[in-house]
Amino acid sequence: MFINEVENIVKLSKKAIRYYEQEGLINPERNQNNDYRQYTEEDLNKLKIIKFLRELGVPISDLKKLNNHELSLQECLKDRITKIENEEGNYHKVKNMCLEIIKANDTYENIDITKYFQNINILNKEGFTMKEIKSNKKKKIIGAVLSSLIFGILFLIPTIVFIVMGYVDHSKILFLFSLLFLIPFIAIVVNLIKRIEEINGGEEDEASKY
Repeated sequence: MFINEVENIVKLSKKAIRYYEQEGLINPERNQNNDYRQYTEEDLNKLKIIKFLRELGVPISDLKKLNNHELSLQECLKDRITKIENEEGNYHKVKNMCLEIIKANDTYENIDITKYFQNINILNKEGFTMKEIKSNKKKKIIGAVLSSLIFGILFLIPTIVFIVMGYVDHSKILFLFSLLFLIPFIAIVVNLIKRIEEINGGEEDEASKY
């Protein structure tokens, strides 16, 4: 099957699928006639497993070890449990700081943050943060729309030039319009819709998101 079929079945973006291929987690064959990737049922099943384990927070490095039989699934998940327990402990520390601030009846203007700095710095050094790190989806969507409009205008310009300069008669205008603008415009719209779906679905370029 082709990548479009795999994308629809597994609900992963093409970028994610190709990323897993680059990382050596799947190895689809190439069609000798057209050089297109062809995915087998084994590839499909492996992608489902990869997606599931990524949802559990298993890192790519561990997936590689699992794929190369350098790590067992039992060891991998036990390590994940340990990390989850550490995260739970960190959340508990943050919760206690919040309770302490509430108990002290501090306000936004007079909160004494100096006594909490050390604990927060320790958590940050361990890689833990409560900040929500979000990508600006709105800007990305606007950028995708603007780039699509620019490409659409570029396709439209030749048609306008031919008509204005009188290079074609009116009987050929409709055909020329369809050929030089309408068909590429439809392709641009389809790609734009897919791009917006990727952005809204959180399938972004950062490898850590895959």
